[in-house]
Amino acid sequence: MKNRNFLRRPFTYSYNRYTLILILLNVLIFYARRFFQNIDIYFPLNSIAIARYKMYWQFVTYMFMHGNLSHLFFNMLGLLIFGTQVEKTIGSKEFLMFYFVTGALSGVLSYFYYYFTGQNATLVGASGLVYAVLYAYAVLYPRSTFFFWGIIPIPAPVLVVIYTVIELGSQIFTVSNVAHYTHLFGFFTAWLYFVVRMGIHPIKVWKNAYK
Repeated sequence: MKNRNFLRRPFTYSYNRYTLILILLNVLIFYARRFFQNIDIYFPLNSIAIARYKMYWQFVTYMFMHGNLSHLFFNMLGLLIFGTQVEKTIGSKEFLMFYFVTGALSGVLSYFYYYFTGQNATLVGASGLVYAVLYAYAVLYPRSTFFFWGIIPIPAPVLVVIYTVIELGSQIFTVSNVAHYTHLFGFFTAWLYFVVRMGIHPIKVWKNAYK
């Protein structure tokens, strides 16, 4: 019997290593900025550009922009570590849709945050969607464990909780140019994707994993 809910209609499974292609694309765009200066104008998510000039493509292009080499390196490292495993598990087509949906939605939510707080701000980087991929990894591998300082074991779901607390605290109590709320939006959009698209409730998954 066919699944009549088009939102949950599965893709045919395939594994094409899209994670590596996305990483390569991020690297190419980072270095292309040296030769094409318009990239720095049209690719970042700028609240004024979207509100006044309807540059809606920035909800996608911003996640391929990075401020510096360190920013690029750590985002791509996170994408490589977690994205590869998530892609293998859910398939390349599903992963690609997850990547762009959560990344774009994180950008949209960030834009509304800028808009309602009256900020003229510019957002760059794949951090929001990397947080979404980390969240997906914690849902798909709830019993996976990371070792903090190589000693303290931290289950993947607990790591998500720790990062949530850190980002909330950083957003409330510190002043920096890091978009902590975008990281939180990454977690939220990943949760939303699992519930709406995949019919999976992450909290239930984590509870069942540690009964």
